[in-house]
Amino acid sequence: MATHPVDMHVGMRLRQRRLVLGLSQTKLGAAVALSFQRVQKYERGTSRMVSSQLFEFARVLDVPVSYFFDNMPGSVAAFEHGKDTLAKRETLGLVRAYHRIRADRVRNKLFEMVKALGAVDDKDLPAARKKR
Repeated sequence: MATHPVDMHVGMRLRQRRLVLGLSQTKLGAAVALSFQRVQKYERGTSRMVSSQLFEFARVLDVPVSYFFDNMPGSVAAFEHGKDTLAKRETLGLVRAYHRIRADRVRNKLFEMVKALGAVDDKDLPAARKKR
């Protein structure tokens, strides 16, 4: 049976939240009485979750059940797994580190700096840096 795009999306959202919270698949599985292998299958979308399991994940991850369906295209055909920059480990690590900064002022300054860097046009970068 082919992997359904909705199962892939729900699994991606499960993985995102787990990584943002800094949980391993083993710890998350233990919290919902599952093996890490089962969590891994859910995250990949190769196993379909039943509603009670989705409810348990939402409870443990402190999100509403609707979280798992957020940002899902209205058309299954429009779904493209793996192209979401928010799903990248680097992005999730950055978000986790950002939220560990306790000083509001420092966090806000960092946010403004990152926005400014993101607005820099490629023509402003030295040639050696562009090749990366």
